[in-house]
Amino acid sequence: SSQNLSEEFAEAARQLKKEAPRIQFGKIDVTHQHDLRKEFNIQAFPTVKFFVNGSREDPIDCKGVRKASAFITWVKRRTGPSTVLINSTDQAEAIIKAGDLAVIGFFRELHSDSVEVFCETARDVPEMPFGMTASEEVCANYGVQRNSLVVFKEGKPVHNEVLEDGRQSKLGLTRIIKTFTLDLVTEYNIETSVKIFDVPVENHILLFTPMNSETFNEIYENYQSAAAQFRGKMLFVLVDTDEARNGRIFEYFRIRDIDVPAVRILNLTSEARYKMPADEVTVENLKDFCQSYLHGKAKQHLPSEEIPQDWDKMPVKVLVGKNFNSVIF
Repeated sequence: SSQNLSEEFAEAARQLKKEAPRIQFGKIDVTHQHDLRKEFNIQAFPTVKFFVNGSREDPIDCKGVRKASAFITWVKRRTGPSTVLINSTDQAEAIIKAGDLAVIGFFRELHSDSVEVFCETARDVPEMPFGMTASEEVCANYGVQRNSLVVFKEGKPVHNEVLEDGRQSKLGLTRIIKTFTLDLVTEYNIETSVKIFDVPVENHILLFTPMNSETFNEIYENYQSAAAQFRGKMLFVLVDTDEARNGRIFEYFRIRDIDVPAVRILNLTSEARYKMPADEVTVENLKDFCQSYLHGKAKQHLPSEEIPQDWDKMPVKVLVGKNFNSVIF
């Protein structure tokens, strides 16, 4: 909420006043400052912008940061080095074991496009520690080929991304790294919904099923196997159809009790929806569905009532999803 963010913002300001007194914090109520709101194109509240070198031109947006600690890290990475330079295995271990997640870049040399993209990504993901190294000893210790980004979870490597100059973008790396803040499959509820939408993956696949059914374990295992194959490309969400509070999401997808288990894909940008053609939730069917969607071959799902028999008898025609396109366009 706005109130919480305001408190976290104030806490970050207090701490940074001691550590970095040259960074000033300010708060503006734009309800009375229409010119400022227009100049900086403020659409949503609260909005946090960072102005550099005394210029009001091109301030940097601080998005998705909700905690004082992450806020402080975000500011520090904007004003100083964005990653820790690692020279020894002990140093690497300290970073890897500091929290739940850590990201280490292993490089041949510390001046390349890949290093630049890695450092830019670190600036945008302040929730976790980032380190980079060109030390042969450190690379050998983890058995990692040079020019790789490795995500560590609970002290163990869980993902290795080979970095090639010009191939990766900051958004691509952010997407991969942030998916590890969620489980392979995330159950949808009030708490997780914020985290789900915080990960910049626009393709969401949702499994609608009662979690207390006899077939649930088998279906869930298949769903997890498919999730492992598409990590970073698609976000796998589980919706318990027995949970009354999930009613709005069923309505949105027009899921009825008789339909479950059901699998849908949602593109967050276009809001286009897709229905898995097969009824059985097998690894193979899930894989085919995801691949056909990612290759642009899946058909959009337009939930619709049947066309009424007398839809065109009167001067005002009756339209439903199934005849809308053909009549209008």
